[in-house]
Amino acid sequence: MKLCRWLIWGIAGALLCGCSTAGYYVQSVRGQMEIWRESRPIPAVLDDPDTSNQVKRKLELAMQVRRFATEQLSLPDNGSYTEYVDLNRPYMVWSVFVTPELSLKPMEWCFLVVGCVNYRGYFQQHSAQKFAQRHAEQGYDVHVGGVPAYSTLGWFDDPVPNTILHYSATEFAGFIFHELAHQVAFAKGDTVFNESFATTVEHLGVERWLQHTGDEDGIEHYRLRRQREQQVIALILEHRVRLEQMYEKDLPDSAKRLAKQELIAALRRDYYKKSADWQSHIAFKKWFDQPINNAKLIAIATYHDLVPVFNKLLQEQNGDLISFYNVVRQLAEESKSSRWQTLTALSTGNATY
Repeated sequence: MKLCRWLIWGIAGALLCGCSTAGYYVQSVRGQMEIWRESRPIPAVLDDPDTSNQVKRKLELAMQVRRFATEQLSLPDNGSYTEYVDLNRPYMVWSVFVTPELSLKPMEWCFLVVGCVNYRGYFQQHSAQKFAQRHAEQGYDVHVGGVPAYSTLGWFDDPVPNTILHYSATEFAGFIFHELAHQVAFAKGDTVFNESFATTVEHLGVERWLQHTGDEDGIEHYRLRRQREQQVIALILEHRVRLEQMYEKDLPDSAKRLAKQELIAALRRDYYKKSADWQSHIAFKKWFDQPINNAKLIAIATYHDLVPVFNKLLQEQNGDLISFYNVVRQLAEESKSSRWQTLTALSTGNATY
């Protein structure tokens, strides 16, 4: 029944939105059907003599993490992450972010189920690259990033994909917590709200998971990693604000292009200076070693912009996750303008919820 509803939405959306969007819906439906078709119950995979020990260990961990997510994090108790799928590719999907050359306002695309989002997801890398290249040729900044896991918001029972097996145990658990969080609350047409909330749940979930397992070394390592990542993200968001302020100035485009190059170069220098004495886990090193543009900055902001606000909301609920989820659901039900007025007031310390 859920599959039928998805297909109906896809077909209806294609008819309503024209040929270009029709092709996009078709690839989305085909990609999701492949996942649905290839998924197998984890117990069956564990009993399969052809399953490698490495896969078995991660799937056994998945069952433990899944149980913890329900019992200790109050995340949905359903069929998600009780199956496994091997897609024979490094990522489940590839997301494309697009912005104007001299603006940090992302391009958005609107769909029937999720509303407007600031990225396009493709099940084939070449399709994502083709879409990005088309916009790059028109003068836009583009960024294509591989996505190891994603959520269907409860419309499907999402499986554990092969694309997250090679990550560390804490990162692996974080993926499951993050994607299950999308089933708790979802604000249609508000990508930053949704992803920042899921990132918040991911972080607190991993922290509580490590405490639950008694992994003291793991807790110490994770906290160090999180501390460094927070420093880098703060640095990225700070320079993003500087870029926004510069773009708003009454300057010739040529001057803005030069200032953009200088600000991005300054961001890269500040990062290398900050991370110079880090002996392990060089957070975001690969990100900084590659070209940086507006679209790439937006991709980071999407997942982290509102994390401090959600952490504040969690503190106001004294760490009680059920109360926290209820507050987030209430915010998700508000109009986007009303929701962001509340979030802005919370972020500036002018309100509580």
